[in-house]
Amino acid sequence: MDTQAHGGSMRFLSKIQDPRRTQGKRHRLSDMIVIAICAIICNADGWEDIELFGLCKERWFRTFLALRHGIASHDTFARVFARLDPAAFEACFVEWMAHLAKASKGRLIAVDGKTLRRSFNTAANQAALHMINAWCVSNQTVLGQLACGVKENEITALPKLLQLLDLRGAVVTADAMHCQKATAQCILAGGGDYLLQVKANQPALYENLKLLFEEGLTDDCQGVAYDFTEETDAGHGRIETRRCWSSWDIAGVAPSEWPGLRSVVCIERTRQIRDKSSTTRHYYISSLPGRDAGCMLRLSRGHWGVENQLHWCMDMVFSEDQRRIRKENADENYTRLSRIALNLLKADASRKISIRQKRKLAGWDHDYLLHLITQET
Repeated sequence: MDTQAHGGSMRFLSKIQDPRRTQGKRHRLSDMIVIAICAIICNADGWEDIELFGLCKERWFRTFLALRHGIASHDTFARVFARLDPAAFEACFVEWMAHLAKASKGRLIAVDGKTLRRSFNTAANQAALHMINAWCVSNQTVLGQLACGVKENEITALPKLLQLLDLRGAVVTADAMHCQKATAQCILAGGGDYLLQVKANQPALYENLKLLFEEGLTDDCQGVAYDFTEETDAGHGRIETRRCWSSWDIAGVAPSEWPGLRSVVCIERTRQIRDKSSTTRHYYISSLPGRDAGCMLRLSRGHWGVENQLHWCMDMVFSEDQRRIRKENADENYTRLSRIALNLLKADASRKISIRQKRKLAGWDHDYLLHLITQET
């Protein structure tokens, strides 16, 4: 495929370095990636499915791919993606997705990790693959992802991922694991702002926030500068009320210790199901001014879109947790192929149908599939 001449987002594939020697190479890497992405869009699950899809669609693929030696075997797909450098593939992925989800002021980037539960290999003493994802909430697009150790290594992996992204004008949200000074500094250095949840892993900060808000709430925050908002939703047999206090009066929470800290937030959620109710409080720190409690509440709620719009979709629509690809870099690279497929499906606004329906339609309609893989924003 002449990716530069063909146009569309696929031109970024030409920048990935092929791990194979030139001698004896029969199938172009860019062609193999295009076939794999198309196959995964159309419900393929694994290398054998990808080979079968390629064989069934070979005549169509030949209209825009070279395919001098036909479709690669599933063994060739497996070997090539096992050897492909994940860092090089990720660099291409980040550039491509930044193009697909054009940067805009006020973007919300939610960071969260996910374990591919069946990617472990007991015989090789290999743990399940854990990927940390940067999810653009407004575009519903994965901007980048990085493999890391389960949980404890997310902390050191996140700054590496953030350094790959264009954070200018964005707000980055993360759970309490990533409430780290180095993470806050990395976000600011990239031109973004942060909203980080605080829990007991930062004990001094957590206790200061509890003291500030719990004592303040008993006297309606007398003497503390703050903004407040409240909203209630009802549905599915439950009523949920969310109350948010956002304060820029932060002298009591050691702001000098946290890079760029300008505001603190308390969000109280009360959920009532029939005659039972429960209340929880969550605390946050932010580099935002904090003078709009409604904005802070929306950012907090927006963060959890990564669970519903990304993790759930990858498990329920792409069956990610059932996949058993494990050899070398193959599992990480296949996961990246799946994220590309999801991004392309979500980026398409020409059809107001579900992701499942788009995948079926792409398998039936060559024009629609070509539109997906070459679309511009």
